[in-house]
Amino acid sequence: MSTYDWLLFLHVAGAFVFGMATIAYWCAVVAAARPQGGDPQSLADTIARPANYVVGAGAAVALVFGVWLAIYVDGLELWDPWILVSLLLLVLAAGAGAQAGRSYVAAAQREGTEATGLRRRGMSFHTVASVAFLVILALMIFKPGA
Repeated sequence: MSTYDWLLFLHVAGAFVFGMATIAYWCAVVAAARPQGGDPQSLADTIARPANYVVGAGAAVALVFGVWLAIYVDGLELWDPWILVSLLLLVLAAGAGAQAGRSYVAAAQREGTEATGLRRRGMSFHTVASVAFLVILALMIFKPGA
């Protein structure tokens, strides 16, 4: 395999891990919202705990090898609009995901309407992070303007 093949493989693998961790968080949200017996918060924590480590690692790997690809490949530049938008969306996704996590943790420590409000806030932030990831994915696939 060539250097390009390795860079592309590692970039796509990082993006895949990032995406799967995002899906795991949605599974935790659903598990906490629809108790099927047992403690729903415990189940959600069990699902989210490994995703907490994996999401950052996947995003970092995708970022590092994506930037490396943009530098390595002739015809691509870091300042291409679709690459810049992807980088900005990655920052947005990371920030929104962090806010979602803080909201869910705070909701687990409270009860009643305050907890419900914090869960809704967390879901809103997680939705923003998920949409940002999907837009990044579309930009990486279609490369508008490239």
